[in-house]
Amino acid sequence: MRRAFRPLAALAATAALLFPAACSHPADGGTAAAGASPPPVPTQRSLGPNEGSVNIVAWAGYVEYGQDSRSVDWVTPFTRQTGCKVNVKVAGTSDEMVALMKTGQYDTVSASGDATLRLIAGGDVAPVNTDLVPNYAAVYPSLKLQPWNSVHGVPYGIPHGRGANLLMYNEAKVSPAPTSWGAVFDPHTPYAGHLTAYDNPIYLADAALYLMKTQPSSGIRDPYALTPAQLAQAVALLKGQKKNLSSYWSDYTKAQSSFDSGDYWLGTTWEVIQQAVAADGKVRTAAVLPAEGATGWSDTWMVAAHAQHPDCAYAWLNYIVSPTVNAQVAEYFGEAPANSHACSAIKDNPDFCAQYHATDESWWQNVHYWNTPTKQCLDGSGRDDCTDYAQWVSAWNGIKS
Repeated sequence: MRRAFRPLAALAATAALLFPAACSHPADGGTAAAGASPPPVPTQRSLGPNEGSVNIVAWAGYVEYGQDSRSVDWVTPFTRQTGCKVNVKVAGTSDEMVALMKTGQYDTVSASGDATLRLIAGGDVAPVNTDLVPNYAAVYPSLKLQPWNSVHGVPYGIPHGRGANLLMYNEAKVSPAPTSWGAVFDPHTPYAGHLTAYDNPIYLADAALYLMKTQPSSGIRDPYALTPAQLAQAVALLKGQKKNLSSYWSDYTKAQSSFDSGDYWLGTTWEVIQQAVAADGKVRTAAVLPAEGATGWSDTWMVAAHAQHPDCAYAWLNYIVSPTVNAQVAEYFGEAPANSHACSAIKDNPDFCAQYHATDESWWQNVHYWNTPTKQCLDGSGRDDCTDYAQWVSAWNGIKS
């Protein structure tokens, strides 16, 4: 079977960069909730001549110019089409993305949901005029005007792609097949010492989601909107889990090799990891969306509030979400594309969109996309007594210590 994702060496570098270290600290700047009012930043009304260059902050794998493989290059065609030379800064964490955007040196950023509201609240990004991005019309409606990429119905970016954090298990070691996250949170699990979990403060949302679905008395309505008491419940659940873990993972190669070796039997995964382990053929594994649903991500291309090259930035937004290029990025990176026409442009693996549930909206309805925890609760209650991202980082450091 042809592997419909990045080669191991390239993806290993990406995975090591994708997520913050456990002891990271949030960048300076506040957070905005759906009901808050971000600083006034004007929206671009029209486009002029392209400025000749664009400065981009991005996750590794999103802006490829042939540096890893000559066949993986969508930057060169963009420059030929638009005249905009691309200068890319690969960010290692969401916190780094926020800090870089505050310098004013960058025009656009591929922000994840744990950074977007911080960028909006800090006045670092501008509302996006989607009329200037024709390919926005083909983006799946379920990704538009969501709590992590809009405020008061105003879009602050263009959706890029999406993925889910699934439950993966070794079919020879785990029986019966798990259907609930309870399999990794059971304090009396028969798989102690062979469990794994995702190494990041946002993993608190996975615990909160499980509590929300299995313990209604917790009062949790949204896994990213936790009062101090609810955050404490999530912390307690993860502290109880920790003693049964083999280890946490944040590096793609760590997860893949540990499942391949038989060290990991059960735990959090991405779809691309399960596909890689299946391709290796060393162990039989499966990945499922548990009964409680799962957390996930939908990254957003945002434009700097004071972009020096706004016309080239808009040209990039429209290009990167075009069907052909969005398909290239999704297949290379290992995620479902955002453009609803991208699946027809997939080249290497005809089963790619089925494997990544790209067109199955009913499947995605059970995925709770990452969002930035804020004081103003994101659950629609109008309350302002929730914990913010800084408190989540502190709580996570306490779990890991």
